Amino acid sequence: MDGIIRGLIIYIFLLLVFRISGKRALSQTTTFDFVLLLIISETIQQALLGEDYSLTNAALLILTLVGLDIVISLLKQRSKRLDKLIDSVPLVIVENGRLLKDRMEKARVDEEDVLASARERLGLERLEQIKYAVLERSGGISIVPYER
Repeated sequence: MDGIIRGLIIYIFLLLVFRISGKRALSQTTTFDFVLLLIISETIQQALLGEDYSLTNAALLILTLVGLDIVISLLKQRSKRLDKLIDSVPLVIVENGRLLKDRMEKARVDEEDVLASARERLGLERLEQIKYAVLERSGGISIVPYER
């Protein structure tokens, strides 16, 4: 039972950490971010397992974490408020070619992130070509260009 409680605590802690760190952290993973995730996983392994390295404890932890993830996803479907709290909402960060700096700072996104997305998706080169840029719930940036 101790392993299950440890799993629940770690899951909630990681959910909060990744929610606070922002959408960009998961959508634009760099090599450094990947290494950081590997280190985090190794660090929490000891906290999860404690002194018990049995397969039974590992299986219980996996079931607990996956089960909690399923329960949270079901709760998010029923409660828009919880869904917004956990996953946020899309955020307009460029409007009519103008950067909305306060929103961008809050989301920790900069002009280069927007321009990179505009180049990759639509071949756009300048902010003036962008009608809207939206930071999606997934962390990606959607670009709506001016009609040509």
